[in-house]
Amino acid sequence: MTIKMDTRSFAASIASTREEVRQAARPAAQAGMQVIYEVTRANAPVSEHEHFFHGKSFKTTGQKYLFQPGNLRDAIYQAFNEKKSGDGFASYSISWNRSKAPYGHMVELGTSRAAAQPFLGPALHSQAGKAQNAMGEEFFRRVRKA
Repeated sequence: MTIKMDTRSFAASIASTREEVRQAARPAAQAGMQVIYEVTRANAPVSEHEHFFHGKSFKTTGQKYLFQPGNLRDAIYQAFNEKKSGDGFASYSISWNRSKAPYGHMVELGTSRAAAQPFLGPALHSQAGKAQNAMGEEFFRRVRKA
């Protein structure tokens, strides 16, 4: 009596699934980041009126910059972080465009003259569970398709 087992088709199936798992990392990470991004933008304070901002050079140049309501909120973005990503794992970042809203860090952290109005930190902490759920759902949706 002879028993034979051929695992070639099983091995090919596993290799295919392994590739689907690797490919699902980036969209899954983005799905989680989208949750945090939306709350970050909703949390960003919006002034009722246009406002001025001046940087360190104000004392020597007298230059002030005028910003419209919602400027900081509209400068917030999310981006794929290629340097912190690799094969099977993905990283996204949220920040604000510092050339469009150079005062963002002062709003988030406060200054000696103005209280902090954090919008990024609270979004991250309050939405961590929801973001993890979104990542898991997207990951398994993509892997189950395979």
